[in-house]
Formats: sequence, structure tokens, C-alpha cells
Amino acid sequence: MHEAPTTSPFKQPRAVWAVAFACVVSFMGIGLVDPILKSLAGQLHATPTQVELLFTSYLVITAVAMLVTGWVSSRLGAKKTLIAGLVIIVVFAALAGLSGSIGGIVGFRAGWGLGNALFIATSLATIVASASGGFAGAIILYEAALGVGIALGPVVGGLLGSISWRGPFFGVSALMAIALVATVFLLPKTPVPARKQRLSEPLAALKHRSLATTSVVGLLYNWSFFTLLGYSPFLMGIENPILLGAVFCGWGVLVAVFSVLVAPRVQRRIGTAKTLYVTFALFAVDLAVIGIFSTVPAVVIVGVIIAGAFIGTNNTLVTTAVMSIAPVERPVASATYGFVRFIGGGLAPFVAGLIVEAWDPQAHLPFFIAAVTVAVAAVVLSTVRHSLAAADRGEVAHPEPTTLDRVEGRDPVVGGLAVGDAD
Repeated sequence: MHEAPTTSPFKQPRAVWAVAFACVVSFMGIGLVDPILKSLAGQLHATPTQVELLFTSYLVITAVAMLVTGWVSSRLGAKKTLIAGLVIIVVFAALAGLSGSIGGIVGFRAGWGLGNALFIATSLATIVASASGGFAGAIILYEAALGVGIALGPVVGGLLGSISWRGPFFGVSALMAIALVATVFLLPKTPVPARKQRLSEPLAALKHRSLATTSVVGLLYNWSFFTLLGYSPFLMGIENPILLGAVFCGWGVLVAVFSVLVAPRVQRRIGTAKTLYVTFALFAVDLAVIGIFSTVPAVVIVGVIIAGAFIGTNNTLVTTAVMSIAPVERPVASATYGFVRFIGGGLAPFVAGLIVEAWDPQAHLPFFIAAVTVAVAAVVLSTVRHSLAAADRGEVAHPEPTTLDRVEGRDPVVGGLAVGDAD
């Protein structure tokens, strides 16, 4: 097993904290709209399926844009790419707040997703490169930002949404403007990489079995995650945005606690693969219970909050798994993984809405599908268990290939073992 980092992941340079703060605000955007979904549906005369497009447009565009983030950042440098992403988010979040129709908001959320992609992929690579405490510490810090953002997003969305459904969008725009200023002044100028990434590299990287497999795991898991996040507000029987925000805040707190404090400890004790098997199984049971009792608001509320523990653990360890055994450069791995997993996250809430409207008004089926999906994720993960075990033991170090040959076709050999063929 990897040893625990000797340096605290929270002792970081100011530049890292600037990027981490921007990450918090960016991740707030994920849960920000949950408390206002019912308000939007009522005030803009939209169906739940139309409202779910707020997730779909945002995440699908984020996914597709992930394919070009490396190409952009390798020409502009990390800092300029981060700034470009933040500027886009500030503008499109404000435009969403100014919009007067559900179609307009969905369209502006798509633009927001473009900025989000530029920011997310580059911020992870920047934190990994700049943080003290090594790779493990950087991942913990990144997941801490994710957890805090997810926890605060519903609170901010609920408080501002109780004033107006426009409030959360303007709130994110203002906070991202602060993050933009912090990034401009606190993050040092970053050099343009010596090698310019080609547009084809993220898709070409899927030729590597280990990366393709873990990306599929991410897609299946995110399908379940965003089914829960996107459709459960319609089942809770809560009209007040502040109360809805409180429920998702409880969920987000568990996400943060388990991603930062619990996941690394359990992973060191029983390994990455076994930890994920357990949390995937528990998450599947939780989703199945919500599906069975979808008409009982109290069960749905408790089930959603409890799910935060499983989601927090999974978020940290799935990201760690991908970045540990992917046989390509980390920016390429991040873009490839982001593309595949956000496709699942973007489609899931919309498909749930279609199923409910067409066949299942009590919303049992979407959560049963989500339970099966996360169970299948565990099965797919088992096909790379040997690579994950080797990474846990420190036998497979993450390669940093410097030639296009390694990116495009041949797995690097580490200690006599081809990473992509380890299983």
C-alpha cells in the first residue's frame, strides 16, 4: 500500500489555494440548481424533463469540450486556460440569470459547461503539478474542494433561490469573478508546454485498456450519481428552496468528509479495488431502496443524505484509480476520463425524466436502473483489479510519457510489466 503523505495536503502555496477556491465555486455549480428545480419548473411552466436539461446541457458540453482542453492548454499554458474558463463561466452564469425561458437557461448552461471543461481539466493538472504533499495529497485537496463545493452549492442555491430563481446564477457569476481575480494575481505565470497536444490524443488514449476500463467505470458510476442528484428533488415533497438546500447540504457534507478523511484511510487498509467494491455495492442498495420507496419522501431524503458517504468515497478513489494506472500523461488521462464520465452524468437525469413521463410516474425505474448501473461498474472495475493492486503496492508508478509513441500506441513498461496488459 502507498504510505500516507508526510506533508499535510492543506499546507499549500497561495497559488494552489487560489485554484482550489475556484474549484470550490466551480463544483458549487453542480448542486446549485437542485434547490430551485421545482421552482423553475413551476415559474417557467416547464416539465421535469425540460428542467433536467439544465444538467444535460451543462455536463454533455463539459464532456465534449474535455476533448479540446489539452489542445488549448498546451498552446496557451495552464494559467491562461484557467482564466479563459473562468471568464466563460462568469459570463454564461450571468446570462442564465438574465434569461426568461427554460430554453435560454439550458443554452447558457451549455456555454457554462464549456468554461467548466477548460477549468476542471486544467485545474486538476495545475494542483497536481503545484501542490505539496505529492500526488496523493493533491488528489485529496482536489476532492476536498469538490466536497466543499458540492456541500455549499445547495446552501447557496437554496438561500438565493428563496429570493428568486435567478439568484443562484448571479451568485455563481459573482463568486467566479472573485476566483478569476485571485487566479490572475496569485497564480504565477505558467510556461507554455514544450510539446503541443494534438486534438486526437484524448480519444486515441482510449486504446489503452486500463484507461478505457476505468473511464467506463466512471461513466456507469456517474450515471447513478446524477440520477440521484438530478431527479431526487422531485420526490422529496419539499417546495421551500432553503429546506431542499439543507437536505443536499447534509448530503454534500458527507461527500466532503468521506472523500477527504475516510476514503484514504480505508484505501490504505484494504486497497483501492476492495474499497470501491464495497462502496459500489452499498450505493446500489441505497439506490434500490430509494427506487422501492420513491413515493415516501422521508425515505428518499434519508437515502439521498446517506448516499453522500458512498459518493464521497467513490469520487476520491475512482479519480485516484484513473490517474494512477492510466499509461498516458495526466492531462490526457484527465481529459479522456472527463469526456467519458460526464457523458453518463449528463444523460442520466434527462433519461430519468423521459422514463417517468412515459411509463413510470412514481419514478421507481430510474433508481432501479441506477442501482444496476453502479453494480455493473463494480464488475467492470474487477477487470483491472491487478493493476490497481500493483499501484497500491507502489509497483506501478504513473508514467509521464514524453513521446507521442507512448501516447498513441504502446503502453510504457514499468518494472518489466506493461501497464495496459497487467490484467
